[in-house]
Amino acid sequence: MPSKAHVKTLRQHMEKGTAALTDGEALEAVELFPVWRPERDYVRGERLRWEGLLYRLIPETHHSQADWPPDLTPAVWARVDDPAEEWPVWVQPLGPEDAYPAGARVSHNGKHWRNTHGDGNVWEPGVYGWTQTETP
Repeated sequence: MPSKAHVKTLRQHMEKGTAALTDGEALEAVELFPVWRPERDYVRGERLRWEGLLYRLIPETHHSQADWPPDLTPAVWARVDDPAEEWPVWVQPLGPEDAYPAGARVSHNGKHWRNTHGDGNVWEPGVYGWTQTETP
């Protein structure tokens, strides 16, 4: 059985390796990412898993709390979606770091939408900056 020190060293190497993965690669290996835990310090861009999904920290730093898990705190944690998914579900952007780029495609309220506003679209489809489309 490996020592605690050896396991800790292995975990550090694994975290360095997973940090280099693209979001698409990371989604193929979600199990390699640490599980979100309360009472821990996280840094901007850090990815982790929660209830089988992958999340990325938005602010510069964050100290997690038991009653603020990633799925309930979209201002803190952005869900990492599959870049190969053709019409991912629209998620309200919280600022420029997660705003939709020009041409982005999403599904919202049972319809497909294409971003026609340009880069930095933070509006809800059907309100402004999106065109409903029937075909990909």
